Amino acid sequence: MSPKFAPPSATAIMLVTVTTNDLRAALANLPNPSADWLRATGFTASIGEMAALPNADGSIQAVYVGLGAKGQTRVRFGVAAAAAKLPAGTYVLDTILAGLALEEAALGLLLSLYQFDRYKAAPAQDLAFVAPAGIDAVRIEALAAGECLTRDLINTPAADMGPDELADAAQTLATQHGATMSIIQGDDLLAQNFPLIHTVGRASPRKPRLIDMSWGQSGPKLTLVGKGVCFDTGGLNLKPGASMGLMKKDMGGAATVLGLAHMIMALKVPLQLRVLIPAVENSVDGSAFRPGDVLNSRKGLTVEINNTDAEGRLVLADALALADEGKPDHIISIATLTGAARVAVGPDIAPFFTTDDAMACALPQAAAEVADPVWQMPFHDPYEAMIEPQIADLDNAPSGGFAGAITAALFLRRFVTDTPYTHFDIYGWNPTAAPARPKGGVGMGARAILAALPEVLGL
Repeated sequence: MSPKFAPPSATAIMLVTVTTNDLRAALANLPNPSADWLRATGFTASIGEMAALPNADGSIQAVYVGLGAKGQTRVRFGVAAAAAKLPAGTYVLDTILAGLALEEAALGLLLSLYQFDRYKAAPAQDLAFVAPAGIDAVRIEALAAGECLTRDLINTPAADMGPDELADAAQTLATQHGATMSIIQGDDLLAQNFPLIHTVGRASPRKPRLIDMSWGQSGPKLTLVGKGVCFDTGGLNLKPGASMGLMKKDMGGAATVLGLAHMIMALKVPLQLRVLIPAVENSVDGSAFRPGDVLNSRKGLTVEINNTDAEGRLVLADALALADEGKPDHIISIATLTGAARVAVGPDIAPFFTTDDAMACALPQAAAEVADPVWQMPFHDPYEAMIEPQIADLDNAPSGGFAGAITAALFLRRFVTDTPYTHFDIYGWNPTAAPARPKGGVGMGARAILAALPEVLGL
């Protein structure tokens, strides 16, 4: 279940936020016993620090939460950093925060309640948060629900989240919002000209498929394409065991796209949305595709296979070609595509490439406003030669090891010719627990995209 705000309550405990700059003044405004108590606890208002202020009967009068120094940006969701330390109860923010900072605090508190409890009994939820005055609670709950959907899908092991189950999750979302959905699977992919999706997934007993969801009858057209590789062995270029351990998250692009689609549909954003997810498992048997094979694509471009572990760009290529045929106003692909992207920016930033100047300007600004960091990477045209082998139109895995994220993005761009295009190369996993972001699957870039859409699409 996605976390929601608790109903207003006269007994809700105040969460009082204070910066280190304002701590002395805040203490001066309290009755002496209360101020003395906070001083005695050693409360300094550092980020995420909390101190409970008791009533005479021992109950909690208020909880003070530190915001750190004014303007400090080292920690996202700073208020939520205190959530894990809070005693049981229902809380409401009493804060100097306003506007976007208040929205971030409220969203962070909701996301701090997330638990992935599919495989074990979850502890009873003994914390609840009332929506603070001044926010759009419905919007914040929609953002939290989309993010929690993404987390649940990524966190689910591949045994229970294969192409079938990913399609079921998409169908559940479509039904929830009145969207339409179709699926092309198995050998029908060949019959309907999706050869790359079929080839990557054919070695698995779990049939490859293309999920196609549509919602909305008017407004600009947006197509989202998510990489749905539900498990990646690497194929015949088999990954070592240590590299295979997290490959349940290789459908993180699809999970993020579905989370973003929920946000768009729940908030009734006035656009026409299409979601395309090539869902496959990259497995090994006698029918697996081989290094050295030359494959055809939906667009007619041929691809030489130099590494079967560079399969994500192959399934995305056919889906992007279909997206481009629909002539939307913008195409966005999201994928856990390259380790090179993680080397470049680490696990906390969503790198993106775009052919659209409006998106290039809008995304970083929106990301800063909604605490969802992104960073633009270049479609560097001189590197095009690196993806052009001798015997085919394209190379799926250029040798040399340089600019891996860029060459992968350039490969994908070859399949979008008529439409403004943005590509995200995300990690989709939080390696260490952080405020509002437990260790495990995580959405990246979705809230930034949502916030940028009005400017990009003229909504």
